[in-house]
Amino acid sequence: QVQLVESGGGLAVAGGSLRLSCKAAGRTVSRYTMGWFRQAPGKEREFVGGISGTWTGGTTYYADSVKGRFTISRDNAENTAYLQMNSLKPEDTAVYYCAAGLNVESYEYWGQGTQVTVSS
Repeated sequence: QVQLVESGGGLAVAGGSLRLSCKAAGRTVSRYTMGWFRQAPGKEREFVGGISGTWTGGTTYYADSVKGRFTISRDNAENTAYLQMNSLKPEDTAVYYCAAGLNVESYEYWGQGTQVTVSS
């Protein structure tokens, strides 16, 4: 079993930055793809981006809506993934979730989420 805990959410102003962390426990996740998702009120959960496991080169993937503004990275020594969010917009307001899975299309483990609110 893998437990994921997100942190780093909060309030930001438009144009500002936040950095989310996703700490894994229970098992090393270096071979897992780590994904970030978000869900805004009244909307479906959407994919934000992901980073593949070390064995597949740590390739990153991003939704078009965040490309160029958000950066995903991982520190396998810390068993942690990160989501650096720059140039934030009010439409980035959502609960952000991290997830771990064996590939970018299938996630087995999910965190509880952290709220990000961007004011205009």
